[in-house]
Amino acid sequence: MPFPTLPRTPLALAILFAFGVPAASAQTANSRLQADPDTVPTVVVSASALGVVSDDMITPATSLGGGELVRARESTLGETLANQPGISSSHFGAGASRPVIRGMDGPRVKILSDGAEVQDASTISPDHAVGFEPVLAERIEVLRGPSALAYGGGAVGGVVNILDRKIPTAVPAKPEGSAEVRANSVAREKTGAFELTGGAGNIAVHAEGVKRDAGEYRVGSGWEGGKRVAGSYKEGESGTVGLSWVGERGYLGLAYTKERTEYGIPGHQHEFERCHPHGGHLHCGGHEEEEGDDHEHEHGHGAGEVPVVKLDSDRWDLRGEVRNPLPGFAKARLRASFTDYRHDELEDGMVATSFMNRGHDARVELEHLPLGGWRGVAGLQTTRRDFSTEGDEAYVPPTVTSKHAVFVTEEYKLDNWRFEAGARHEWQDIRVDSATQNDTDARGTSVALGAVWKFQPQYSLRAGIARSHRLPSAEELYADGVHLATATYEIGNAKLGKETSNNIDVTLRKFEGDTTFSLSAFHNRVDNYIYAHTLDKHEGFQLVEYAQRDATFTGLEGELRHKFSTVVEGTLFGDYVRARFDGAGGGSRDIPRIPPHRIGVRLNADWQAWHGMVELVRVGKQDKVAEFEAPTGGYHLLNLGTHYTTRIGGVPAQLYARINNLTNELALSHTSFIKEAAPLPGRNITAGLRFIF
Repeated sequence: MPFPTLPRTPLALAILFAFGVPAASAQTANSRLQADPDTVPTVVVSASALGVVSDDMITPATSLGGGELVRARESTLGETLANQPGISSSHFGAGASRPVIRGMDGPRVKILSDGAEVQDASTISPDHAVGFEPVLAERIEVLRGPSALAYGGGAVGGVVNILDRKIPTAVPAKPEGSAEVRANSVAREKTGAFELTGGAGNIAVHAEGVKRDAGEYRVGSGWEGGKRVAGSYKEGESGTVGLSWVGERGYLGLAYTKERTEYGIPGHQHEFERCHPHGGHLHCGGHEEEEGDDHEHEHGHGAGEVPVVKLDSDRWDLRGEVRNPLPGFAKARLRASFTDYRHDELEDGMVATSFMNRGHDARVELEHLPLGGWRGVAGLQTTRRDFSTEGDEAYVPPTVTSKHAVFVTEEYKLDNWRFEAGARHEWQDIRVDSATQNDTDARGTSVALGAVWKFQPQYSLRAGIARSHRLPSAEELYADGVHLATATYEIGNAKLGKETSNNIDVTLRKFEGDTTFSLSAFHNRVDNYIYAHTLDKHEGFQLVEYAQRDATFTGLEGELRHKFSTVVEGTLFGDYVRARFDGAGGGSRDIPRIPPHRIGVRLNADWQAWHGMVELVRVGKQDKVAEFEAPTGGYHLLNLGTHYTTRIGGVPAQLYARINNLTNELALSHTSFIKEAAPLPGRNITAGLRFIF
């Protein structure tokens, strides 16, 4: 499989040339985290481009790692992050779930693997899984809002950066790694994972893998669809081998990742596969029930009829970094990836539709030394996405999307102030293989400006403004066909223009002392917001056409912590987002699938080697809904957790357990397309054992 040719820029050549320096010792700084550190406010946020600690970030940021990440991990990225303030998930059964940040998802939330874009099909539809296994993550960073311009002007909702160990950045003195086994009750899930790094001289080698087997999951009591969600199983395996050359001033490494996953798609409605639009209305005359049809299951299928996704992905990652590459520059960094992704959707054991995506992403960054008090990073990025579908639901014609960008981020410190400014310009070119559609070209410029003021030793006030452009995707421009997973017939709009986000973000923080807090408020006016406008509906099946309309997103998110003693700490947290279209336009002005408000309280206790947690979360009802959208009721989730740190056979180990939804309450996720067909899991006991060596 050929790896894409990387840009032959002076920066890339400087990185390669710099590795001719003498070998590094085993004491070279390693990015591997300590055995079990929880999230701390002073962690360096890798996704900030400038490597800024979270205390000094302009953008509200969450860094989840160590024991806190172990306790939060689920089988999908969206569910792993869903309990963080300002973040929910696009729950689609057990197989697929992306993060929803401040009410935005899909292409408005960029997902990265250590700075390189994750190339899959998850932005196209919520039933498509993210091509990354959360169990193998070392740390997950979330930057909220559109100001992370180093990674894309289209990331209006935010950026999720997943840090891993697949490419070593240092040669360990002796082999180090971890191994873990875990299981849960709600889906009878069994998961095993390992990672190991070793090496000698200048060479470091890494290997990791995970295998998961989960059945259909149980839901809370009182669901009219039964006790388990038909077809909500997930099984898969993922493995990586990586190799690095490490020098005194940097490293260069290559890794190969293979992933195979199989999962069911609940809520798939075969009876509408022959629906078609005519004059802005749906015509579904071909779906009537025929004599002998079995419609025993209210939500569409028996367990044997639910469609299945078989995902197969090959990914290559190239990463390098060198200190002092050229006079006047502190650091150069290279990130590149190539992904060959395919998933087949099977119905009755036969391939009905195939989705293929071959893409690469390459970026080079150069950090200059302070100049007139300003320190900054400039870079280039190029991305190519060759996407095609075949079969019954090939509702998007084959397209090749090429995107190129230049960006710069600068900071200036003055006394108790830190200022940051950023800019990014993108060129996008989409070539479509269609006799009736035309190719499109677009460009956009995004800028951001912010400041952090530490007006007291323990307090800070940060504010940022950003104006960013998101260019329409190929699916929004060219879709035309039935999409049964979301129960829609989608019609693209080749006349779509770029959408413009005008965002204001303010955060007040107290970051030291027994009582700490963070409260953020944002107001985001989006001109020409691109959305799927529902034209007609028939028995739950919708005819949608992509359109543009001005919209406003306003919200709050916050967290208050207090240490009652050296043992017990309490946390109050919550979030709220209100999203509406501007002006008159007929019908509801509410934007669909906006998460309801949440408020929760958590008690943590640490005593010697024990940690305990009890948490109660109230999720409000959501009755501010769009046309053809049903409201959802509120619910409570009571969660318990504990872990114990010890040594087994002389090896550090952690035993952990948690109970989610202790009261077994029936809960529907308002952000989900299939909320009625696939409620959230019911009472679930998860237990695991993790060794670190």
